[in-house]
Amino acid sequence: HGCIIHAFSCIASIDPKDYTFSGLKNETVGRLPGKVAGQQFVIQDCENCQIYIFDHSATITIDDCVNCQIFLGPIKGSVFFRDCKDCKCVVACQQFRTRDCRKLEVFLCCATQPIIESSTGMKFGCFQYYYPELALQFKDAGLSIFNNTWSNIHDFTPVSGENNWGLLPETAAVQDYVPLPSSEELKAVRVSTDATKSIIPITRGRRQKNSDESCLTVFFAGDYTTANARKLIDEMTSKGFQLVQTKEVLMKAEDAHRVFQQSALEFIPLLEKGPVVALEFNGDGAVEQCRSTVNEVFSGTKVFVSESKATASQDVDNFYNFADMQMGM
Repeated sequence: HGCIIHAFSCIASIDPKDYTFSGLKNETVGRLPGKVAGQQFVIQDCENCQIYIFDHSATITIDDCVNCQIFLGPIKGSVFFRDCKDCKCVVACQQFRTRDCRKLEVFLCCATQPIIESSTGMKFGCFQYYYPELALQFKDAGLSIFNNTWSNIHDFTPVSGENNWGLLPETAAVQDYVPLPSSEELKAVRVSTDATKSIIPITRGRRQKNSDESCLTVFFAGDYTTANARKLIDEMTSKGFQLVQTKEVLMKAEDAHRVFQQSALEFIPLLEKGPVVALEFNGDGAVEQCRSTVNEVFSGTKVFVSESKATASQDVDNFYNFADMQMGM
């Protein structure tokens, strides 16, 4: 029974001070991978600080912070910013919420619809970040790298004639907002803010589409699903097509009929293995390019790809209508 008793004593000895940054000014502070390990974290009353949580956590609250730059690794539950202003952040979470905030700029990965309340001057971009431990931290936090509704903001307290939020410029580079850490301790984390390396695929989200042609591609669960999806994203984006949105979700037979229509029967047996990963690409010639790339690179793997430009936009609508209902969006 030694192990059980040991486990309890570990839980009992958690000191909240180890999971709090409070009342700091002009400091660079953080936690290395493995140091938060799924606990709650509190950040409060900090000014002109650079704060980096390079680990996964349960929930994080950020209160009364001014002019801070903050990186928050994957958060299993919610992150809540209250009474903060002039902060720049990179955040990955299940739920994102702000109240009484002014001028927050956030590179966001959020599995559900982000919510702002009594907040103004909010700007959002797509999460882009890499360090070697990050992929596993997403898994530990129960977050899918493909479920990111960063641009679909819900404003609880809209003001008529005013817009409390908008999107960061497409060209916005993370390191211009949240620079790499300068302290020796935190430099040990091998961070890259290069968009092509990002753990989270960079999506256009709600930005204006360049073309009226989109294409839906769906990969089915298996050992290489994530790698295959990433490979196709690299192939398509290198040819100038844009990744609009991605989704990882479980499908049932009746969903397959709705989404895959006449080719449903071919794909239904593949649904039992686990969730599907869907990608929407946009650009003139997207369907043709997607189909030829899939045939070339993934021969032997069953993949759904839109048949033609004529049916593709309906495919996309069918899939995302289903997925949004699934995820309660």
